Amino acid sequence: MQPPLTTIQKEETSVGAAPSGNKKRPSSVSPLLRVVALTFRKFSSLWHLVVRKMLSKGIQVYTYIAVPGCKVELSVPKQTVVKEELNVFANDDLQLQLKNLPGILTTTGRFSFKVTHNGSQITEQWVDVNALSGGVEGGTLNTIANTPSVFSGDIIVTYGFYRAGHGEEGLPDHHQCYVYVIPNYGNWMGSVAPLGSPQVEKPFASLVLPAAHDIGMNSMKTCDALLQHAGGAVVTTLLSNNTVLQKIADKVSSAAVMSLAPNIIASLAITQKDSVDAVLQIGARYFEFRPAHLHKAVLPVSPLPDKLYFQHGAIPGMPYDEFLHDVVQFLLAHPTEIIVVQLRWDGVPAECARPSDQELNDYLNTALALSKGSIEAGNLDDFLHANIAQLRNDRKRLIMCSNVDSLSTYTDAANATLNGDSILAEYQSVLKPENEIGKPLINIQCQATASNITGVVVYSVLSADASTSCLLSTKAICDSKTLTWIRSNAIRDGRPEKPLIVMNDFFDGATADVSVALSRERLQ
Repeated sequence: MQPPLTTIQKEETSVGAAPSGNKKRPSSVSPLLRVVALTFRKFSSLWHLVVRKMLSKGIQVYTYIAVPGCKVELSVPKQTVVKEELNVFANDDLQLQLKNLPGILTTTGRFSFKVTHNGSQITEQWVDVNALSGGVEGGTLNTIANTPSVFSGDIIVTYGFYRAGHGEEGLPDHHQCYVYVIPNYGNWMGSVAPLGSPQVEKPFASLVLPAAHDIGMNSMKTCDALLQHAGGAVVTTLLSNNTVLQKIADKVSSAAVMSLAPNIIASLAITQKDSVDAVLQIGARYFEFRPAHLHKAVLPVSPLPDKLYFQHGAIPGMPYDEFLHDVVQFLLAHPTEIIVVQLRWDGVPAECARPSDQELNDYLNTALALSKGSIEAGNLDDFLHANIAQLRNDRKRLIMCSNVDSLSTYTDAANATLNGDSILAEYQSVLKPENEIGKPLINIQCQATASNITGVVVYSVLSADASTSCLLSTKAICDSKTLTWIRSNAIRDGRPEKPLIVMNDFFDGATADVSVALSRERLQ
């Protein structure tokens, strides 16, 4: 019996064989070329399979659910994950793979998340992702401004999305998404300390106050109005507080600076994305505000009125009068709640004129006039020593203080991180009884400032758009670590009950939920 033909022999037989019989006829194709052709065909087929299987873009999704009956469904083609565990910081790696897309020519697939409560949909958000390039091609998640928190009855969904590159400068190579589902915390102080309860006799300082870091940088509204009338030199002035940005601005033309400016500011200076009222409904009760006038180099060309604005370095944000107005309006609608505002001027350039005490009082009195006497301003002494009932009875539900020497966990070195580990190390180093002596407040800061990492800043500037904020790139991974640590370690036996602040960028439901739970525990 003849041995079986090899694959190549079979191919040679089929290519050069006579129509019938076993007699071969001469072929003009050399055996070498036939082998090359066959090999190429086989490797081409194999390569096609490998490409379809391996090419993909990852999406790392972080979830936190604090409402019974709620589910978060995460989905890419041929992969669905459902999350429903309560009070768990979870993260899942979804892969949008080319091989799972329909049709040979299809390269784009959809990532989506859906939030439901007892089977009824609250929201669905999505983005189309190119599996070849990893790029984002459209959807409801493609810009920071398009991701405001969703309010549905007594439930709030806070979420965000960061468009990742390919891991440049240590940044994530997976798109980052977070979805947090919480109760509406518009009245959380009334819940943990109801009127007439024993809890209202406890010191207000016992509460753990959720805080929105740099609340005044929650939109591009002020900057956009300014940039429309400013020249390249003025834009360079706005960026001058960041030494890395200043070096970049010095090396490119004014036209280039002007074209890059909106995305630079959006990606490096915007730290919040919800309105003041929304942030308060989510649960924030402490704010730090840096009110000052526009930079003196900006004033001559500014279309904006000469008044006080939040200052992020030299970059102006929310007007101070609008902030106070929104705070007072919220307090009028929520009579059990108390809000603390600390005014600070660290990091504000001298060229941004600071307000006088009289000017600050005028702004405050104008805002309080809306309450017709039902809300009074308290001070640091009230914050530290009054109980909850006293503040409510005295109508001192807007506590104003300035330049308080608080114990803060923030340092430029520790918070300049892409994974949050150095922030945790700083917590353990700073939050010790001996360091708390003489400090009236303890501010535990969760936000990473990747904008202090030179390579990250340069990359973010060159690739800047409305969904590539390097501040947003680190939020979800840091939240999963910092808030877990705070929940387990912020309250220690024997620790004096000084006010605890839990501060975060892109203020979210998980930060609020952890803080409210700790407040409830402290009041027991």
